[in-house]
Amino acid sequence: MAKVIRVGKKPSQYNVIIAKNALTKSNLLNHLKTKNKVLIITDSGVPKKYLQELKELIKKDKKKAFVHILDEGEKSKSFSSYIKIQERLADLKFDRSDSMIALGGGVVGDITGYCAATYLRGIDFVQIPTTLLAQVDSSVGGKTGINIKQGKNLVGSFYNPSLVLISSKYLETLSEKEFKSGLGEVIKYAFIGNKKLYKIIQDNPESIKSKKLNILEKIIEESIKTKSKIVTQDEKESGIRAILNFGHTFGHAIEAHNKYKKVSHGAAITLGMVIASKISYFEGHIKASHLDNIINLMESLDLNTDYKKYKFKDLNKFILNDKKVSKGKLNLVLINDKGQAFKTDKFNTKNLEKSFI
Repeated sequence: MAKVIRVGKKPSQYNVIIAKNALTKSNLLNHLKTKNKVLIITDSGVPKKYLQELKELIKKDKKKAFVHILDEGEKSKSFSSYIKIQERLADLKFDRSDSMIALGGGVVGDITGYCAATYLRGIDFVQIPTTLLAQVDSSVGGKTGINIKQGKNLVGSFYNPSLVLISSKYLETLSEKEFKSGLGEVIKYAFIGNKKLYKIIQDNPESIKSKKLNILEKIIEESIKTKSKIVTQDEKESGIRAILNFGHTFGHAIEAHNKYKKVSHGAAITLGMVIASKISYFEGHIKASHLDNIINLMESLDLNTDYKKYKFKDLNKFILNDKKVSKGKLNLVLINDKGQAFKTDKFNTKNLEKSFI
């Protein structure tokens, strides 16, 4: 049975629908009934059968469906891809009665959302995330954007989708690397306050690793409930929403250091959460046993927690370019002994450096 979670505030509220197959006539076509044309943005890594299923469903409603395929990978989240999509929309004479659909992972969702937010100052778009990472994180919350050479997601906007359709069946074809990348974001929600999710992971590591869909749907639902609660309170990251960035300051630095190659987003965030947890320990916010529990839970899902090859001096320039730098001060998201995350600019810099030793 499908689960429906309502996200956001009026007038830009939207439903997130979670099921084995959420891509149904009633879910999608009822939503698109007032739309004339649809541009599907996807990438070369998305299985062709998923694109075909989507196109056939839209054609049943006698709508015009166009497709724009990006190259797979972070390099497509670029200004050049953004311009090509905008020009395609203009060439196809899209107007505000039309819609875009993002079919893919976080890269596809982020750039589609940014194009929708800025074409004609805003048109409708639907998120159909095909990776675990996109399903639990980037498809929900309205963050859209592209990368520039100075850093990740430095250009973008807050712009909510009109609908998010999450099909757990897409995870069956996901590579092990992509699946673990998504688990890195799932486990984040367990560390920043969702005790129910923490318990589900603790009790079911083998079922999660073997992709049992009923368990995956539970961890997706719990992840989205946590994110929904936070982003509904703080749609534009002026306050509590910052805690969703637990591990991201260091994770993004690791990604940038690797030039967005070799290491997946979720793998980098996992390492970033270990670093942030160590700083939390050195700052006296958590005990050694709490730190051990965090690392043990990650390792129960076979996630890599060893970041010894990364040195503070190599990551520091990227850390200081983080979006959470405010008034020249770096803000960190740390955790306390109650398992709650908080943002602070009050920490001993030596503890930051010490966490890399």
